[in-house]
Amino acid sequence: MNRAYLGLGSNAARDYHLQRGLDALCELGANLQVSPVFESDAVGMLGKRFYNLVVVFDTRLSLADLNAALKAIEAACGRRETKVPGRITLDIDILTYGELSGVHAGLVLPRPEVLRNAFVLWPLALLAPDVLLPGTELSYAQHWSQWQGTQQLWAVPFVWHDRALTPPDLLSSSQVHAAL
Repeated sequence: MNRAYLGLGSNAARDYHLQRGLDALCELGANLQVSPVFESDAVGMLGKRFYNLVVVFDTRLSLADLNAALKAIEAACGRRETKVPGRITLDIDILTYGELSGVHAGLVLPRPEVLRNAFVLWPLALLAPDVLLPGTELSYAQHWSQWQGTQQLWAVPFVWHDRALTPPDLLSSSQVHAAL
């Protein structure tokens, strides 16, 4: 089994597509754990705000097979069919896969966005605070405590299978600056 951390995001029918993506991920592995959900402005494109979250699970799929399965999930959610610029039904990125570091199966691991984007790093720090980012000697929580960006995140209520993913203490603040 390999432990994979994935980033999920959507800015079109956000709740629906993230729930569909989470359901599909349950078929790819075991021990799925899900971070709180955050809203953020679009990065690198013009578009509506995104809902973002991070998951971790154990899978028997190889890195290449996992990547192919994730692209199939995105496609099933209409990712390749959309003709509207800036509209992303579902984006799923492999953030880390086991302890791999560098280029593997055409993917850069860990994904550079882990340290660049608050909507990836903060959920990682909440989901797995003591886990070391592969290729570094710092945990996700340590990386988050050193993050110096200007992105803003808003914790949002999100329910999946009758379970609230975002805890009330995160929801009590209406706007959270990522550079806390």
